[in-house]
Amino acid sequence: MSQPPNAPQAGTASPAFLSVRGISRRFGAFTALDGVSLDVAQGEFVCLLGPSGCGKTTLLRIVAGLEDCDGGQILAGGRDITQAPPRERDYGIVFQSYALFPNLTVAQNVAYGLDSRNTDRARLRARVAEMLALVGLAGSEEKYPAQLSGGQQQRVALARALAPAPSLLLLDEPMSALDAQVREHLRVELRRLQRKLNVTTVMVTHDQDEAMAMADRIAVMSNGRIEQTGAPQDIYAAPATAFVAGFVGQANWLPLEHAGDGSLRLAGQPLQLCPAQAAPRGRARLFCRPEAVTLNAPEGMPNRHLARITDQLYLGSRSRVTLALDGLEDTPVVAEVPSAALPAGGGKLWIALQRDGLRVYA
Repeated sequence: MSQPPNAPQAGTASPAFLSVRGISRRFGAFTALDGVSLDVAQGEFVCLLGPSGCGKTTLLRIVAGLEDCDGGQILAGGRDITQAPPRERDYGIVFQSYALFPNLTVAQNVAYGLDSRNTDRARLRARVAEMLALVGLAGSEEKYPAQLSGGQQQRVALARALAPAPSLLLLDEPMSALDAQVREHLRVELRRLQRKLNVTTVMVTHDQDEAMAMADRIAVMSNGRIEQTGAPQDIYAAPATAFVAGFVGQANWLPLEHAGDGSLRLAGQPLQLCPAQAAPRGRARLFCRPEAVTLNAPEGMPNRHLARITDQLYLGSRSRVTLALDGLEDTPVVAEVPSAALPAGGGKLWIALQRDGLRVYA
């Protein structure tokens, strides 16, 4: 089950390594964070996911000590770091812009975060070489950032963040400036590294595919609050609020009517829901994922409707079909099905909305 917005979240190991408690931040009349609480377990990878302006970057900067908070507390490893300066918080950080020094070599950039005064040169060079090998850039020590691709520069930034062996890794949209193919490859590499090093990681992203592919848990944020925290599969399959349902993944939203007995109807027909689903009073909307729409539904299936195919989009192994339900022609329904299961030609067919994939929101 989902937790109340901004409440400490269940599902992490106890005690949490990073604990954010009731963090608030205002900029004049604008509330960027409204009492946000979140626990992150040792070695866990948590993504802060949400649209621009939801407060996710502000929260990350407060954890890093780069931004002050107006209220709340931050604990890391059992230590209160709410007022600690950034240098005393034991974290590595990677920014969207890489933030490499253009006048320093790759080796010098990676070594920048190490204490060269208390480390002999041989050990320093060995650590730099170890980090570059870890991110797949062995032999690039003498190159300058301008000689590297965007993906390589981001790897250097990651090596620099990891070089001091921090207990916490903070990532601020680290792959948004890369092209799609490089971004997808770097996702896999970054997740592999994080698991290998077992470093507690918090990443900010607005890319739901990125969050789904990388995170142990996702905290979905909106308007300075956490709407839901959970494993990617839970966020996708059981969204706690209408915002989460609409923001994560694709969805059909269909208007519902209340019958005289209080039950719900879709396009004039009774709607069958899972027993745990309660019908809200007043205006109600039906949420349905495209993959929860069955084509050529046999007689007797619940939530069976006659529909007309209005469009088909071939996506390789799968296809996206747009349908108009009888009695609800102005609200298209999108189904995603294996391409091999596509009906021949257009015309009408019976479809069914799978009961397990339906949720109702006010």
